Amino acid sequence: MTDFWLSCGHHLTDRDAGGGLLVTDEFLKVYLARPELSPPPDACEAERRLHAALLADSRRRVGAAEIAAIADADARENWRLMIAFRDRLLPHKTLEAAYLDFVRNGAGDTPPLFLNQLVHVILRNALEGCDDPFVVRAAELFFRPQRVTLHDGALLAADDEVIAGTGTAPLSPLVSMLGLPANAQIDVMTDENATDYWTRSDRFDMALDLTSGRRGLTGLAAAIERWVEHMLGVGVAVEPLREMRDVDLSWYVGLDSEGTRIGDALWRGEKLDDATQGRVVALFRLVFDAADRTAGADSGDTYLFLAMGADKMLRFKPQNLLTGLPVRRPEQVR
Repeated sequence: MTDFWLSCGHHLTDRDAGGGLLVTDEFLKVYLARPELSPPPDACEAERRLHAALLADSRRRVGAAEIAAIADADARENWRLMIAFRDRLLPHKTLEAAYLDFVRNGAGDTPPLFLNQLVHVILRNALEGCDDPFVVRAAELFFRPQRVTLHDGALLAADDEVIAGTGTAPLSPLVSMLGLPANAQIDVMTDENATDYWTRSDRFDMALDLTSGRRGLTGLAAAIERWVEHMLGVGVAVEPLREMRDVDLSWYVGLDSEGTRIGDALWRGEKLDDATQGRVVALFRLVFDAADRTAGADSGDTYLFLAMGADKMLRFKPQNLLTGLPVRRPEQVR
C-alpha cells in the first residue's frame, strides 16, 4: 500500500477500535522538537528544565508560574500557546474528538498552524487506503492555502507556501506564470504524472487542475465525502456541478469565507456581478446516502460553494462541513 504525508506524524499515533487517532505521548513530543520550543544555546535554566521535564513526561501538568519564569518573552509566548493547545487535546481520547471540540467550542488564540496540523493528520487517517493521487492532492486544500490562476483555459491551484519561497529566475513557463521562485519545481498533476505524487507528497509541489469536468474537482468531491463520513459518521455523495441551474438553495455551505458570502448573496436573491462570478471555483451537490437520510434535516440536496478571494487565494475551511451540514443525530465520536 502506498504511504503519503509522512510529515503529518501519523506514524506516531495509534488507532482505537472506532478508527480514531489516539493522543499518544509520541505525537505530543513532536511539538517539543519544533524550533520555537527547542531551547537555543542561550536559553535560560527555567526553559531548559521545562523542556526536559516534558520530554520525560509529555502529559505532565505545567503551571503558569513555570512558563512565567522563562526569561525570553517570545519563548514564554510559544510555551503558553503550545501548553494551552496540548491541554485542549488531553481530555479527549482521539484527535478527531479534540478537533470537534475546537470547532464547536471555539479555538481561542490557538495558532491556525496547530489546527491545520490536526486536519492534516486526521485527513491522513480518513484517506487510509486511498490509491487515487488526485483525491489525496485535492485533500491538501483542507489544510494548505492555495494560489489560483487561469492559464490556457485551465484553473490551476498551487501551494501558496511553495510559491512564496525565495528566488527570482523562473525555470519554466509554469513557474513564471505562477510567480514561483527558481527553486520551486511545480508540475501540474495529469494522468501521465499522477503516480509521481506518492514520492513527493510531502513537498506539496504539484499543482491541481480545478477546471470543471476534470479530475481535480472529482478528487476534491471524494475527499469531502471521506472527511464527512470520518468526522460525522454519515455517508454522503458529493458531485461537482458544471453550472448552477435550477438550484434550490434551501441548504448550502460555504467551503471558505468567499464561498459563504456568495452563497448568502444567492440565497437572498441577489445577482452576482462578473467579478464575483469569476471568483467561484466550484459548486458541489451533496446528498446523504439512503441509509443516512435520517441524519439530514430533509432528503433534499445541500450545495457547497468554493471560491477564491480577490487576492486569488483559496482558503478552504474544513470546519464548515462539520458545523454547516444539516445533521440531526450526533456523530459517532471516536
